[in-house]
Amino acid sequence: MNLLNTLVDKGLRRESPTREEALAVLATSDDDLLDVVAAAGKVRRHWFGRRVKLNYLVNLKSGLCPEDCSYCSQRLGSKADILKYTWLKPDDASRAAAAGLAGGAKRVCLVASGRGPTDRDVDRVSDTIKAIKEQNEGVEVCACLGLLSDGQAERLREAGADAYNHNLNTSEATYGDITTTHTYADRVDTVHKAHAAGLSACSGLIAGMGESDEDLVDVVFSLRELDPDSVPVNFLIPFEGTPLAKEWNLTPQRCLRILAMVRFVCPDVEVRIAGGREVHLRTMQPLALHLANSIFLGDYLTSEGQAGRADLEMIADAGFEVEGADQVTLPEHRVAAGGGCGSHGGTGCGSHEGSGCGSHEGPGCGSHQGGGVCGPAAAPAEEPASAPAATGNEPRTDLVSVRRRGAGTDLAPNA
Repeated sequence: MNLLNTLVDKGLRRESPTREEALAVLATSDDDLLDVVAAAGKVRRHWFGRRVKLNYLVNLKSGLCPEDCSYCSQRLGSKADILKYTWLKPDDASRAAAAGLAGGAKRVCLVASGRGPTDRDVDRVSDTIKAIKEQNEGVEVCACLGLLSDGQAERLREAGADAYNHNLNTSEATYGDITTTHTYADRVDTVHKAHAAGLSACSGLIAGMGESDEDLVDVVFSLRELDPDSVPVNFLIPFEGTPLAKEWNLTPQRCLRILAMVRFVCPDVEVRIAGGREVHLRTMQPLALHLANSIFLGDYLTSEGQAGRADLEMIADAGFEVEGADQVTLPEHRVAAGGGCGSHGGTGCGSHEGSGCGSHEGPGCGSHQGGGVCGPAAAPAEEPASAPAATGNEPRTDLVSVRRRGAGTDLAPNA
């Protein structure tokens, strides 16, 4: 296929495809899907080899958000039955982070619900960053706290933060249909503030909210213009109790085409499969590793993810390897350009993620007892053994499981 040959050549030269070419990737047929994955996989391996970076989320403050983002289980007016708690203490957050690091994670993503942090909140998070870094040598820390005010990014950087996550989520043209309590321009401004403070910028999107192909291409090209080090790709988890609970628009094949399009548009940037991979990619997750070079380990913000041990087995079985703390995430030319994330090997900076630190709300497959990689996988909580398999893009509510363990609970985390 001439299109794919052209896109591979451009990707190896770090040249952007045209909008028409990006749209054509999304329009390819299922018969051509493996060819699309193979082509984008060449670009991924050229810049990132077979390394997979693991990231671990710690939800510092859950629920109680005044914003009305339609996709979010923590939104104003949400009836989703999620965990709700106020700020974790630094030592509690550090213990939660340690579970993910023991499981192989290289980066800890500290997320808090809310419009944006107060100066006191920045002090809290700064203390948490310092506690994590004191107790875990070489760890990378990304903060995701919402919209930033002047000077706050600089304070987080001084406290030891390596990166800041704030997603664009969808195209500027449709942003007002998803959220009304802040604007697309507000989000762009926060990404600029992170850049200006010397933090590695992480910004991505959420697919599956009813957007068009044109909307997807628009937001990815906008992200390329912002030039973050990391682009998390979230797939909507339609939580019951949220306005988008009935939006089941994704198939595994469409998810793979979206990831391939992002890779072609952002060839040398860390692309992370964030929230929703277990729900929408399902048994096709290993193929997605040929497109993205980063995932989250274990659970997400308010939902449960695949067992941590299963993540590691999937990576190994697919012929990939977990990126070590001493390995630099980003390609050399981005590092040489002063690149934030992933530019300092084992000293802190790596690459990062999406909607709630790159994770949109999240999936729900297996669980992992004991908090470490060695614990046995628990049986699914509510799915009967005889449940019939769903096909196509039918709702898979059986895969959406609210998080009941880890941060904010007395139960061991899934890592």
